[in-house]
Amino acid sequence: MSGTSEGPAPAADLVRPAVTERHIGASPRMSAGPPPGASVAPGSPPDPYAPTGTPPDTPVPDGTSPRTFRAVFATAPLAMAVVDREGLVVTANESLGTLLGGGADALTGRIAADLVDLASDARTWHSYREVLRGRQARLRCTRRLKHPDGHSLWVQVTVSPLPPQEQAVLLSVADISARRELQARLRHLQMHDPVTRLPNRTLFFERLSAALEAEVYEEGGTGRIGLCYLDLDGFKAVNDTLGHRVGDRLLAAVAERLTRCADEAGYARAATPLVARLGGDEFALLVEDSTGTDQLADLAESVLKALQAPFDLSGQRLSLSASIGVVERRAAGTSATGLMQAADTTLYWAKADGKGRWTLFDPERNAHRMTRQALSSTLRAAVERGEFALEYQPLVGMEDGGVRGVEALVRWHHPQFGTLTPNRFIGLAEEDGSIVQLGRWVLATACRQARRWQLDHPDAPPIFVSVNVAVRQVWDSDLVADVADILAETGLAPHLLQLELTESAVMGSAGRPLQALQALSDMGVRIAIDDFGTGYSNLAYLSRLPVSVLKLDGSFVRGFQYEDTGAHPNPADEVIVEALIQLAHRLGLTVTAECVETASQASRLRGIGCDTGQGWLYSRPVAPDRISALLTAIDCRQA
Repeated sequence: MSGTSEGPAPAADLVRPAVTERHIGASPRMSAGPPPGASVAPGSPPDPYAPTGTPPDTPVPDGTSPRTFRAVFATAPLAMAVVDREGLVVTANESLGTLLGGGADALTGRIAADLVDLASDARTWHSYREVLRGRQARLRCTRRLKHPDGHSLWVQVTVSPLPPQEQAVLLSVADISARRELQARLRHLQMHDPVTRLPNRTLFFERLSAALEAEVYEEGGTGRIGLCYLDLDGFKAVNDTLGHRVGDRLLAAVAERLTRCADEAGYARAATPLVARLGGDEFALLVEDSTGTDQLADLAESVLKALQAPFDLSGQRLSLSASIGVVERRAAGTSATGLMQAADTTLYWAKADGKGRWTLFDPERNAHRMTRQALSSTLRAAVERGEFALEYQPLVGMEDGGVRGVEALVRWHHPQFGTLTPNRFIGLAEEDGSIVQLGRWVLATACRQARRWQLDHPDAPPIFVSVNVAVRQVWDSDLVADVADILAETGLAPHLLQLELTESAVMGSAGRPLQALQALSDMGVRIAIDDFGTGYSNLAYLSRLPVSVLKLDGSFVRGFQYEDTGAHPNPADEVIVEALIQLAHRLGLTVTAECVETASQASRLRGIGCDTGQGWLYSRPVAPDRISALLTAIDCRQA
């Protein structure tokens, strides 16, 4: 009988020593004793089952004779053997002989540890020796043995000491193959998805955690791990329109193609990628000992190609695509949670980039995402802590160069990331709704500052202040009431306030937003369309909006930037801008050009009738005191 070890015995099966350590001398080998029913001849060795000092066949105190004990031992259904202190079988019953594939007599004198594979691992072997020496009360372990007829069986081996005077231990072996088979079947059901027959989330994470254990990747291999995290695009529509039964059949068909891709990828390699269904329409392909990003990229490409072919489900042809997030890195220092977070983030990128593609994890892009998350989580509190400030950029008349107004631009003085411009956080504020609170603060601060300039420079023409407004401010707050309250509180005249909304927000306005814009216009507040020319450009709708100003997007103005370079500007740029300016003037609107950076641009814009300009040619956004200095200079010139 040969055996293969299942591994070290569980700690719970190793019973603590029952006696103190002491020196045990070598004992003579014990006889197997006469067979049941045989008489004991005078001078025969003492019966190992009779109490010390008891003559042969003398009844023990409970009235049972040693012969009865021998009969019980021989016919017991539990396979047993008596093993001496040297580890040799003294006697065995027929159940043990049958279990191991031979007669009981053939086991006498054999090394017990070899029969049931107790020496296959150091921990079990040490515990077994301790039981033989009387230093440990009992050993229990599980072993997988090879029967002489070729089949395998699982047994539970128990080694327990007999009374000290016997100088022997009792070895019992129980066949637990049926129980192990049932456990294996139950585990398979527990660890596999019933729809696709693939490993489920539980088994996937078990394999992933095992692959990331230090001793595993330190033993050999590449020490790297890769993951393709896959989500089917538009699968929900299949369930919603054709039913979950068709959806399940589609998932099973997808699983077959993924398994085929994994098998092809594992050909001539050390291991085949593990394919698992993590839930819903999400699948994962785990590559242990990956050779680099090229291997993962090839696997992702093969998966996308395999899923492109239509699926024929009982004559019904269905087509779908998938998005895949690909992560490949060293196993050392990687956790299962961290790897899955990276894969989930990368899958999101693949979907955001257009679906039907794979995307490789980018640490720099992930750092930007983490920064966004950090900013988003602190935005609301930052307003209350006063971390925001306003800078102002002059709006200059193209004809005389005089300052007509200023645009208020918010800055976030973040304690960790430094000064941040609006493009870093305004989108986040719109997503989580904190734009309402921030926008109200910007509006109040800008109006208060404009009124302060007016009071400090009474001789200078009053300048208006332009404030950007997000469309969510119109929907999620009473913008009209807020503006009215702020104007009343600061004393700023309505015509000195200009509200800027993007073209996409204004052109699609209807219902409440349009009513709010009309009410603000009726109040005397100027309404400007920011970045005009980059959105819908619905000129017919423009005539019905209460708009006073168009601000041309900087992309138009950049076409005028050639100066002293020998290059010639594109005539189409100037034609388009001139046409927009003429159209605006015919509608009674004024035009402001953004991103004016050179005198040549300003000259051309002036020549085609642009009203005001804004850009670095005139000034960068500056602190309020710099605008005060500019107004002081105007006062001096007028004086």
